[in-house]
Amino acid sequence: MTRVKRGSIARKRRTKTRFFTSSFRGAHSKLTRTIFQQKIKALVSAHRDRDRKKRDFRSLWISRINAIIAQNKNSIDCIYSKLIYNLYKSQLLLNRKIVAQIAILKGNCLFMIAKEIIKNKNSPETQLREGGRIKEICMIK
Repeated sequence: MTRVKRGSIARKRRTKTRFFTSSFRGAHSKLTRTIFQQKIKALVSAHRDRDRKKRDFRSLWISRINAIIAQNKNSIDCIYSKLIYNLYKSQLLLNRKIVAQIAILKGNCLFMIAKEIIKNKNSPETQLREGGRIKEICMIK
């Protein structure tokens, strides 16, 4: 019988895994058994933290909106929860990310939008739904 030399496929597999962990420190990039453990741990962390990142950004946007509203309590008779509630009720499709960007870049625009929503809260058919009035409000300053 001919001699079968083994190990080439296993070596390829281990080399491929070594490339993944090449930036890790110490034994985590040198020893085969530890490399496999660290690869699994890294992939689990990456999967878990993709969802965590979404949560973190949402809380960041909420904090930014809340901070801008808290700074100018006199100019608006509103708190964060009421602002979001009024946005939802007036069927204005602005998510927290967009509202946070408006709050940071043009704080006055956020307050104008909020006042406009409160003023037109009773009428369901308003121009705010189409967004025509928002552009007009934001272009003032």
